[in-house]
Amino acid sequence: MSERKVLTTAQRRALLSTPAGWLACGFGSGLAPVAQGTFGSLAAILPWLLLRQLSLPMNVLVIVVGFVIGVWACDVAGRALGVDDHRSLVWDEFVGQWIALLPALVAPWWAVIAGFVLFRLFDVWKPWPIRYLDRHLKGGLGVMVDDVVAGLIAAVLLKMLLSYV
Repeated sequence: MSERKVLTTAQRRALLSTPAGWLACGFGSGLAPVAQGTFGSLAAILPWLLLRQLSLPMNVLVIVVGFVIGVWACDVAGRALGVDDHRSLVWDEFVGQWIALLPALVAPWWAVIAGFVLFRLFDVWKPWPIRYLDRHLKGGLGVMVDDVVAGLIAAVLLKMLLSYV
């Protein structure tokens, strides 16, 4: 497997030696041996359960702050790893998943599952403009933006689904 997929011991140490690295790897969820994005998205649901208690404006504020901090953290962690968008950097999944779950703040439990599935679908599939952003933006901003767009698309579709049910 390539270095892009598997962290060396030195890379793991570099990643976990800073607060930026801990955040960028989703508090360790990005260190899963496979499906790091899926593990990051699943881990994002735990803090979302607390965020769910907040109002919509407060959720949006948390997401915006999480995005800004994520750009910094993923940039620092990517430089430490020597790879712009390593699979272990999953803070973008946290922010994207939280965006996708905005319609589920006041919805039945199954909406959380639907939001998770929709977000993972768009994050993996990367239709336009997600693929374009993923390929053309670099650094921490590049890590974060494509997942924000995937989250927005998933949120719109989840809202539409909830409107019909």
